[in-house]
Amino acid sequence: MKIELQDITETAAPALSPRVLRGATLCQTLHWLASGRATSLELTNLYLDAIAANDLRLNAFVRISAAARDEAAASDARRARGNFGRLDGVPVAVKDNIDVAGLPTACGLPGPKPAAARDARVVERLRGAGAVILGKTQVPEGSLLASSANPHTGAAHNPFRPGYQAGGSSSGSAVAVAAGLCGFAIGSDSLGSIRIPASYCGVFAMKPTAGELSTRGMLPAARRLDTIGLMARSVDDLGVLLHVLGGHDPADARSRRRRVALALPDWEPGNLRVGVLGDLAGWGTEPGVTRVFERAMMALESELSNRRVVDFGDFSITRVRRAALFLIEAEMLVTHEQALASAGHPPSRELSALLDYARNKPASEYAAADRLLDTAVVKSRQLFSEIDVLVTPTTPQTAFPLEAKLPDNAGDFTCFANFSGCPAVTIPMGNTSDGLPVGLQFMGPPGSDLRLLELAEVCAAALDTAPTYPVGE
Repeated sequence: MKIELQDITETAAPALSPRVLRGATLCQTLHWLASGRATSLELTNLYLDAIAANDLRLNAFVRISAAARDEAAASDARRARGNFGRLDGVPVAVKDNIDVAGLPTACGLPGPKPAAARDARVVERLRGAGAVILGKTQVPEGSLLASSANPHTGAAHNPFRPGYQAGGSSSGSAVAVAAGLCGFAIGSDSLGSIRIPASYCGVFAMKPTAGELSTRGMLPAARRLDTIGLMARSVDDLGVLLHVLGGHDPADARSRRRRVALALPDWEPGNLRVGVLGDLAGWGTEPGVTRVFERAMMALESELSNRRVVDFGDFSITRVRRAALFLIEAEMLVTHEQALASAGHPPSRELSALLDYARNKPASEYAAADRLLDTAVVKSRQLFSEIDVLVTPTTPQTAFPLEAKLPDNAGDFTCFANFSGCPAVTIPMGNTSDGLPVGLQFMGPPGSDLRLLELAEVCAAALDTAPTYPVGE
């Protein structure tokens, strides 16, 4: 019996459902685009329709790009010609403190803002690789707090439990990835702003080594703390994005020109010196998070066998975190000077009170706070001379109701990487008994980005705890 090639193709490659397409990893999506099983315009229309159907409930986006469909059609044309980029055709969401040419960058502040004249460097790299910009995602007011609530634009809701926090400040980006409203997302991380919402929303995220990704075109929180962050639905996706988006930018004063390349991903997990915190309860960790972490560490007995307790007794995370927050508040007075002075669109009383604290402090206190952060750099050097990787829960708590008070310690496990310029990766490590995701964080010395990604991939495969994302048809 003669079998037509078309029959074989149709049998081997059934049509991809909207749910499968929206919940796929970046790497899987790139494969489908390359094989012709999906087109960029199909994906873009699917995500835009999903945003239209779900965003009144989730509130992940603050604006959608009118050019998205045209960009997708251009991508399909490039593929047809055989000349396309590494991310060609994949729709991406961008945090609303990062410039996208033609769209305003409001950073969660009230009032109209002019359209950005040019793309941020990371958006230039996205476009250069062929990605389709879907739109800008929610941030808290001024992109300041670890919250997904904003008094001017409303709250972004956790897709696993609407009415609950998605974390911050890259809240909308995390919601968009978890809810299948984009292929991947870009955010920023100053004290944990990419990793905290990733943990609450059950997605994979990375804060690279400071200076590895240019922050030009991003509204700064505090320049010595800021890093562009990556969010996706697998560790492999993060590796692709790091390679595509990284590189020295001469126009960014803090961009990292490598004297030595990123360390090769050559760690042998069983031989690693693994640091863990000795008293999670003393760090204010919720019992449910502790149970998930202990279960994960038991499952990773082979991969992370050589463990030792790390002592932070000589270094006050709380004190340095407060100093870092003061730097952020002080720099916001400069970054958002015009927006804060707007009589017609004033900031909230809460934000004004935080900024008044910095406004009323002398310059000598800013200098003292900046020097205090230098002690974190020294501490990290000492720490990573004794261990290869620090493994912690990503956050001391899971998502909580939007109306609840923000915990002071949400960034206690994440902020040290910003103080010291170290890379950090978070992966889902399971859910608490009430069904909320919990993140597992890996932190290493500057330059160990690829090694951390490899270790995270090994541990993610061993745990096999990536959630079933709440992606509807």
